[in-house]
Amino acid sequence: MRKHPFCLVTFICLACSTWSFGQEATLTYAERLGWPKGSRVAIFHVDDAGMSHDSNQGAIEAISQGIATSTSIMMPCPWVPEIAAYAKTHPDMDVGVHLTLTAEWQLYRWGPLAGRSVVPGLVDTEGCLWRSSTQVAQSASADEVEQELRAQLDRASLLGLTPTHLDTHMGVVTLPKYIDRYIKLGIEKNIPIMLPAGHMQHIGAEIGALRALLVPAANQIWDAGLPLIDDLVTNPSRGNSFPEMKAYLMQLLKTQQPGVTQYIVHCTKPTEVFRFISNSGEKRLAELQLMTDGEIRKLIEEQGIILSTWRELKARRQKVSVMGTSGGTP
Repeated sequence: MRKHPFCLVTFICLACSTWSFGQEATLTYAERLGWPKGSRVAIFHVDDAGMSHDSNQGAIEAISQGIATSTSIMMPCPWVPEIAAYAKTHPDMDVGVHLTLTAEWQLYRWGPLAGRSVVPGLVDTEGCLWRSSTQVAQSASADEVEQELRAQLDRASLLGLTPTHLDTHMGVVTLPKYIDRYIKLGIEKNIPIMLPAGHMQHIGAEIGALRALLVPAANQIWDAGLPLIDDLVTNPSRGNSFPEMKAYLMQLLKTQQPGVTQYIVHCTKPTEVFRFISNSGEKRLAELQLMTDGEIRKLIEEQGIILSTWRELKARRQKVSVMGTSGGTP
C-alpha cells in the first residue's frame, strides 16, 4: 500500500517554494551549502523505521550494506525500541523523526503518544490515529497536532535519540492547518525540516503554479539556520518488475540535476507476518534490493553523485552561517 495520494499531493503543494525568481536563481542548495557549482547530491532516505521488525531490518540493511544514507522513525509504533537501540549503538547513523499523525493499515494500528484525553481530535472510534490526512484535518486542531508532535519528540529524547531531521508521514503536518507548527517545531528545536524548495526537477512537475505558495516559509527556515533541499523523488522505483524498477531508478540518477535531491524508499525485509500488516511487502523488498544493488552503486560513482545525510546538511548550513554567507533562499 502506497501513501495516500491526497496526502502526497497536499504535501507537494504545501511544502515547496519558488526557485525561478530573482538573481540567485542559478544557485542550488548544494552550492549554498558549500558544494562546488554543478554538484549533484543525493540522500537516499528510508521511511517508516519503527513500524515493524521487518521495517527495521530493511532500514538497517539498506544503510549498513547499501547506498541508503538516512532513515526516520515513526515514534508511536510498536517496534520503535528496537531501531532506537540500534541507533544508539551506531551514533553516526542519520536518524530523524517521521512525524506520524495517521495509522493507515487495516488491522495493524497505533494511537497518539500524547494520549487520547489530551488530543481527542486525533483519535478515531477505535482509539487509534485516523487512517487518512483528510480525517485528521476534519477533526484535529493545530494545538492538538503540536501537542502530539512534541510528545513524539519527547519519546525520541527519552530513548536517547538526537534526531538529525524531521519529516512527515503521509504529508499530514504540511496541511494548511498544521504547516506553521511543523516549521515552528523545527526552528525551536534546531532540527532540519524536510522541505523541497529548489529547482524541483521531479516534484515540480506535479505542482505547477502552486510551487510559489510557501516562499515565506522557505525563507524562514533557511534564515533560521536550517538547510533545505532542491528536489524530492517520492517513488523512485516505478515498474511492475524488479528490472523495470531498477531501470527507472538508474534513469533518474543519470538525469538528476545539480542540487540536493532526496529519494524516498520504504525498505523492508518482509517475514511471513508482514502480509498481515500490508500488501506492500514485495514493493518494499524490491526497494531494499535496489539500495543494495552493485550496479546502482557503480552508476552513482560513475555519475559523480555525492551521497549525503541530513546530519551533513545541517553541519554545512551551520558552517555557512559562521562564514556570514547565509543570505536568503535562492
